[in-house]
Amino acid sequence: MNDHPNLTGPGLAGTECLVLGAGGFIGLNLCRALSVAGASVRGYGRASAFPGALPPLRWISAEFSDRSMLTDALEGVDTVFHLLGASIPAHAERDPADDLRTNVAASVELLRLCRTAGVRRIVYISSGGTVYGVPRSLPISETHPTDPISAYGIHKLLMEKHLGLQAYRYGMRVMVLRASNPYGPFQIPDRGQGLIATLIQRRLSRRPVEIWGDGRIVRDFLHIDDLVDAMLRAAIYEGSHGVLNVGSGIGRSVLDVVASVDKVLDTKGAEILYRPGRAVDVPANVLDVALTQRELGWVPRTEWMLGLRGTAEWIASTCHPALLTLRSAGPLT
Repeated sequence: MNDHPNLTGPGLAGTECLVLGAGGFIGLNLCRALSVAGASVRGYGRASAFPGALPPLRWISAEFSDRSMLTDALEGVDTVFHLLGASIPAHAERDPADDLRTNVAASVELLRLCRTAGVRRIVYISSGGTVYGVPRSLPISETHPTDPISAYGIHKLLMEKHLGLQAYRYGMRVMVLRASNPYGPFQIPDRGQGLIATLIQRRLSRRPVEIWGDGRIVRDFLHIDDLVDAMLRAAIYEGSHGVLNVGSGIGRSVLDVVASVDKVLDTKGAEILYRPGRAVDVPANVLDVALTQRELGWVPRTEWMLGLRGTAEWIASTCHPALLTLRSAGPLT
């Protein structure tokens, strides 16, 4: 990773890292990778649904709003990975004022605490799928106008601006990664996010798949291993860019994803229920990742069907005991 000209220093070995939201899908995968990289890891947030999958780390079980616990957790930390305050889009739409209070305001307070604690760097996961809004051209580069059409996207963009202010005023190193739609092991289905995990679980449990609209909207799906790789690289990046897209660079319609899942699971012809389209859904979103490739020396490496198969195997074996019999019956062997 350090052979790229903008990636300097000894890497992450021995670096004191705090992962806010360590018990979630992205956070758990990140903690595992940080541990392998030799970092000293602290995890903060609510208990993980898969505690046995976490590597050895110092765990702080607390709410995002607990200033005292956050202050203690930040002591001596060099790098913060900020994955908290990331509500699901549906909640932000239902109650944008509450989302501002509980997520954006809490994140702004976090930045103040980071300054006081002497944190050197923050890596923040934004939403490449929502901050740009309706695309004027595809793929979408970092210079594309940001005109989100959802409260979730607006709040993500607002946090990006606050982070940029920290970098400008106080010299804190800030890296914003505008991630596309991540998928992979440890993503729990039916949580309001994670189309692929939800599709797989519904197919495995013989339930119909629900699609908003006609299924032709296009999205960019990124395996969690590739997202985590970009996060590790962003944590040691010393170049001049503070905002980078992280996606596969490939667009797939929802119907294409359903067809791929059905191929992996051998569930062709299973029922699809079409629901009315949603105003918050842009018609297409595919990220241009050329800048990220150049600056971080990063490329998405996980092949699409292999990533789906690995995700399906994990969901079948882990998320729902009733699915174990389906797995042993044949589709995933």
